[in-house]
Amino acid sequence: MKKQIKVGLVGVTGYTGMELARLCLAHPNFTLTAATSRAEAGKKLSEIYPFLQKTKLQDLIISEPNPKELAKTCELVFLAVPHGAAMNVAAELLDQGLKVVDLSADFRLRDVSTFESWYNTPHAQQSWLKKAVYGLPELYAEEIAKAQLIANPGCYPTASILALYPALKNKLIKDQGIIIDAKSGTSGAGRKATVGTLFCEVSDSFRAYNIGGKHRHTPEIEQELSLANNSQITLSFNPHLLPLNRGILNTIYTELNTKSSAKELHEVYSKFYEKHSFVRVLPLGSLPELRFVRGTMFCDLALTVDERTKRLILVSCIDNLCRGASGQAIANANLMLGLELETGLNLAPLVP
Repeated sequence: MKKQIKVGLVGVTGYTGMELARLCLAHPNFTLTAATSRAEAGKKLSEIYPFLQKTKLQDLIISEPNPKELAKTCELVFLAVPHGAAMNVAAELLDQGLKVVDLSADFRLRDVSTFESWYNTPHAQQSWLKKAVYGLPELYAEEIAKAQLIANPGCYPTASILALYPALKNKLIKDQGIIIDAKSGTSGAGRKATVGTLFCEVSDSFRAYNIGGKHRHTPEIEQELSLANNSQITLSFNPHLLPLNRGILNTIYTELNTKSSAKELHEVYSKFYEKHSFVRVLPLGSLPELRFVRGTMFCDLALTVDERTKRLILVSCIDNLCRGASGQAIANANLMLGLELETGLNLAPLVP
């Protein structure tokens, strides 16, 4: 019989909470013993998520968040509450000895002033910020395995960092003039109703938003890529809203630093990710599609060289809710709890 590990979920009502419930249901080692929400406390989990009827989670009663009670029944807690609020809830959970995977941005940015300027709120838990590990398994698996607190990466940063990291680490491209043209499904904006994400506002349309260096994921991307580059990276990140539920596709424009051929560059990428099961470097001539990563942990990468402009063009593709949020949180929890990274995450794409 496989070892059963009790986990909790604080903030069950958003899309990331919904996705975490789905993934925990199929996980061979995790038993979701607590799900919390102040707004929905007292209801069965299957009342707010009918897809959980006739499953082992259907009768789980949603409770008020209580760190002491969670510590009695859980070994690890997934924290899916808004930025700004998460830091203090995380500290309460951590002080109870729990391991925490935080899906907010509160512990992602290592520099306090950078966080406070981009999120317009003081950071009240700076001691825990220093201990947090950025939860991108391809880069920090060893550190994640030893951590008590994981800062689960953002969805756009996951797709962007995985695409650019090998090129910058190997000095294949210039570290200036990088442009990320990013497109995301509407679930990336969260479950709270806003006019901009209503069906009639999104359907049969396509628009840019927060372009020109305004999106909050920009410093997160720059932080990790600067580490790869060993010097400061400043790039142009420009997101767009797609008329679909889930998925991110980035087209990234860079200037080559070498005279390497597309085949040679492809070999560098293939070697860099050959031991990482959730990154698929596609054959030359192939390009990623959202339908082939939907509901999975895969990041599909493709590259091409524009010989006329001497640019390396990268395309990365992920599911924003799974690889970009809840699935990645599960992967981090696996490492923290001594399981194989892929446990419960060998998921086939939801096609068509």
